[in-house]
This record gives sequence, structure tokens and C-alpha cells, in this order.
Amino acid sequence: MAILQLENGTTYIQLDDITRELAPLKVKLNYWTVGEDRKLGNLLDQESLSEEEKEDVLQRLDHYFQQLKEKDGYQSRDLIVLHRNIPNLDDLLAKFERCHTHRDDEVRYIIDGEGVFGFVRPDGSQVELTVQAQEYVNVPANTEHWFHLTATKRIKAVRYFTSTEGWTPEYTGTEIRFLTKV
Repeated sequence: MAILQLENGTTYIQLDDITRELAPLKVKLNYWTVGEDRKLGNLLDQESLSEEEKEDVLQRLDHYFQQLKEKDGYQSRDLIVLHRNIPNLDDLLAKFERCHTHRDDEVRYIIDGEGVFGFVRPDGSQVELTVQAQEYVNVPANTEHWFHLTATKRIKAVRYFTSTEGWTPEYTGTEIRFLTKV
């Protein structure tokens, strides 16, 4: 279940409330089930996955990709698997833990674990959205945001792209005033 925290300490857990609070940013949040596929469940329980296992996971969830291709023109997808035993994980994540934008939408379907997207709203206030397994989030292009893992340091997420060129972070220099402790 997604959790949205405002700077003033207000917390929302209901999708309608979160959607209302994120509306000025046009961030989309949805619940997408991974289903009851036992093999998929076993793969998701593993800390790390081989390239072949990643492709197996992607194929088992490709009905969502097909929808995004037809509706929104997405062209490719991949699976990112992060966990605390990855060498230099903190260095890898550091580039996303600062305020930045992308020229393309940042689209993630969280299938295991959890992470936090922070946003700068149009009025300058900041919020953080914790996304968990079976949640889909679409951060529109040019939305000022950051990302970090929770204390679990574990996430598996399908990333969807219209093109990979627009996904390079462009740092804004905006100071992050708070980080939620999940």
C-alpha cells in the first residue's frame, strides 16, 4: 500500500487521497497485481536474478507492457533488481537521491520490495511517496523528483521506456528538505 507523506507530517494511505495530493504533478499511481503464478512468486522471492530469470519475469508480466505499448507508445522495458548485497549500491543510488528531472516519463511497476519517490510540488512544498510491491507509478517528464530505497534496501521494478535517451537525470540543485524514514 502506497504511503504519501507531506512536509507537515500529514500521511495519506488511501489511493483517492494520494491521487488528489499528487494531481498538481500529474503523477499516476495504480495497483497492478502480479497474479498467482507460482513460478513468478518464486522468482520474486529471490534476492538476485540471472539475466534469463529477469527475462522470464518480464515475459510473465508482459500483458501490462502490451497495454502501455498500445495506449501510450512505450517501446521497451527492463527489470531492475536492487538489494543490499550489490557491490557499491550506495554509489549507484546516489545519482537518483538528488533532485532531478527527466525529458521522458519515469515509469515503474514495483513487483517486489519498496522505494520512495520524493517530489517538489508547484507551490515549492515537498512530498514523499513510498511505493511497494504491485504498485505502478508514472512520473511525468520534467517533474522535479528524487528516489531512494527504504531501509529494506530491496526492490524489483519493471521500467518502461518510450526511449532510453530521455531518462538521463538532469539535476536541478533544489535542496531536499526532508526524507521520510520508512
